[in-house]
Amino acid sequence: VQLVESGGGSVQAGGSLRLSCAVSEYILSSYCMGWFRQAPGKEREGVATIGRDSATSYAQSVKGRFTISKDNAKNTLYLQMNSLKPEDTAMYYCAARPLYSCYVGSSFDYWGQGTQVTVSS
Repeated sequence: VQLVESGGGSVQAGGSLRLSCAVSEYILSSYCMGWFRQAPGKEREGVATIGRDSATSYAQSVKGRFTISKDNAKNTLYLQMNSLKPEDTAMYYCAARPLYSCYVGSSFDYWGQGTQVTVSS
């Protein structure tokens, strides 16, 4: 399973970014996919997940601001991030899990290399 993130960058508070994760063929339709983030000195936290049935779950801190989606035909996972806050600053990772159960608290088996998001006030 290969996962390659892109789309990170620096934005001002209130701005938007869309992260993308290029995924190996056939994975999106059969795996649980997730976005995670890790800020310096903090533990990694789950941000959002999307199951093979397209059911989604979100961390409370991003509900209403972030949207996870996928395009099976393009083999790409997305994270649309709106109303960004300085506390959203972190390295963001795409992850995959070959099981049906799919929540932000689930354990994931495959990880990308990450893309940095920096939000300035």
